[in-house]
Amino acid sequence: MINHPFADRPDLAPADYLNRVGRVFTRFDSRTQDSGNVSFGVEAGGRRWFVKSAGDPQDTAPFLSHAERIALLENAQTLAQSVRSPVLPALAGAVQSGWGPMLVYEWVTGELVHAPAKRRDDPASAFRRFRSLPPAEAAAAIDAILDAHVELCGAGWIAGDFYDGSIIYDFEGRRLRLIDLDNYHRGPTVNEMGRMFGSTRFMAPEEFERGAVIDERTTVFNLGRAMAEYLGDGGLARAGFRGEAHQYTAMARACAAPPAERFATVAELARAWRGEAATER
Repeated sequence: MINHPFADRPDLAPADYLNRVGRVFTRFDSRTQDSGNVSFGVEAGGRRWFVKSAGDPQDTAPFLSHAERIALLENAQTLAQSVRSPVLPALAGAVQSGWGPMLVYEWVTGELVHAPAKRRDDPASAFRRFRSLPPAEAAAAIDAILDAHVELCGAGWIAGDFYDGSIIYDFEGRRLRLIDLDNYHRGPTVNEMGRMFGSTRFMAPEEFERGAVIDERTTVFNLGRAMAEYLGDGGLARAGFRGEAHQYTAMARACAAPPAERFATVAELARAWRGEAATER
């Protein structure tokens, strides 16, 4: 566990407290996302931190209530404490504020890969630059995503709302990190929403079907779609894929619409992706 300089201050709103302890150098709120969470980049104790809160309890605009946002933060804390991966920013701890719990993570360098649809063709966007990485570098980034999910699924976690808004990439250091895994859940579950939270570019068919099972095969599909996005052109055509033949075969099977035709586990997908196992059904 990393030592951090923050303490419980349930009498103060996060920004008021954090500026007393250090210096808030950036803020992430409704201007950049619609979750209702409010997060901060803070310099304190001689280093930088990412501090995430459930947002203002009086803010009723987001999809989720303040209590639901707190529950997701608590879920994210459980996940971070159950899995150790160099791809996941280290959780230093949690403290109480006037807005409820705040999670304190190490600050990571990089750019959020996600871009709104109107900016995805902008060559200066992190999305377009990430999609344009040389094939070997893009494959290494996918390796990192797979490695993290092998660990996550090994600990029983199933992906929820995984998309490129979960990816931070350091273009200079060539290092990928995964963030905002608050909607991941332990073990298989049933889709009770119909259209679940997430980006349609990454979502499996069962994430649109009320009553469908959401399990590790769903995570396999989500990761297959990441392969298609970043070593392909977003589609599944072989002509648009820039990787090796065995990588394409692994991606295509991962993206099969019927769950039974996909890999049963992320570990199987990872082995096939790396040419370590046959991909035949």
